[in-house]
Amino acid sequence: MKDQNINRVVSQVLLEKALRDFYCHGDSCRGWETNVITQPAAVKNIMKSGADRIAAGIGVGEKIYDTELARMIDHTMLKPDATTAEIVQLCEEARKYNFASVCVNPGYVPLCSELLKGSIAKVCTVIGFPLGATTTAVKRLESEEAIANGAEEIDMVLNVGMLKSKNYDYVFNDIHQVVLTTKPKLLVLKVILETALLTDEEKIQACLICKKAGADFVKTSTGFSKGGATVGDIALMRYVVGSAVGVKASGGIRTKEDAEAMAEAGADRIGASASVKIVMGDSSSAGGSY
Repeated sequence: MKDQNINRVVSQVLLEKALRDFYCHGDSCRGWETNVITQPAAVKNIMKSGADRIAAGIGVGEKIYDTELARMIDHTMLKPDATTAEIVQLCEEARKYNFASVCVNPGYVPLCSELLKGSIAKVCTVIGFPLGATTTAVKRLESEEAIANGAEEIDMVLNVGMLKSKNYDYVFNDIHQVVLTTKPKLLVLKVILETALLTDEEKIQACLICKKAGADFVKTSTGFSKGGATVGDIALMRYVVGSAVGVKASGGIRTKEDAEAMAEAGADRIGASASVKIVMGDSSSAGGSY
């Protein structure tokens, strides 16, 4: 009986070593225990081979979040009554879940820049927000100040009225002047079209102007108009800009299913305030408004 127990222990140690070797790469074995939890079939086979238990580290068993989706999300808080405490929490969540960025109003850029030092998450802010009707000079100045304060990505609002008036030269210059503040520093510029206010023809024209002006992304919505992102708009925008320009879906995205639908339609980035719920797979649609 004693020999049987010894053999069982030896078998278990060897099996756990084999499991560790399978999941480890080089000198890094971080997270191998988590893979045990996410690979139930492998665990069953190991148990059938003689192991009584499988070792797992601290935190294993907690709900696993969607890391791939998290890296597409701009964790957003643009409501006018956002408090400092809420922005601090936003940044803490961005660190924890490795979101692409936090997207905040310009007044909070210095705070976020300080809180996210050393983090994967970048600091994104909005320019000419939410109407897009400020002058080009003001938009450029806003962008320059935001960048000086630590912004790494800029989401500017297109002048919707000028677009609908077919004053395309104005719209082009409005965007290009902000491009001139971001391009020399290799920062990302996204242009918000406010698609809920546009016809399909206007969406196409807006995308073409953004691409010609040098924008890095076209984005659907501010979240403050009468509608947000739709799968149809994302598919149309992706078709028009091709692969050279990114597409960001924002406005009304509250569940993982919403986000995945946008990604499947062609979105590279997702703007959401319900980011944690999305990556954790919470299917409830409550909350999530900018």
